[in-house]
Amino acid sequence: MLVIRFFRIGKKNQPSFKIVVTDKRKPARAGRFVEEVGFYNPVTKEKILKNERIKYWLSVGAKPSPTVFNLLVSEKIIEGKKIPVHKKAKKKEEKPTEAKPAETPKPEAPKEETKTEATKTETPK
Repeated sequence: MLVIRFFRIGKKNQPSFKIVVTDKRKPARAGRFVEEVGFYNPVTKEKILKNERIKYWLSVGAKPSPTVFNLLVSEKIIEGKKIPVHKKAKKKEEKPTEAKPAETPKPEAPKEETKTEATKTETPK
């Protein structure tokens, strides 16, 4: 399956990305891709996109990654709503208190008496 995604290039703390068409099963860092269809530098906001080639690969069946999809929507190459890319915060699930059956309080008086009796018998020894 073909996918259009970013291929990171550039120095440390100076990211820039090639926009490439590649096989989804191959890792992004391998450097092997089918075709380069654009360039994006988030630091300088520079964007170079080959509209015709991107539209061709989309028509063939290549799927853009969510970030590339949002970039293509903002550049009006394709139409649609942007995909929320940020990670959703994990919510702690509260355990329902009603699900547990109500426990009846057991008489604790006999238990206390047995404990005190046991301590009384041990002290004279």
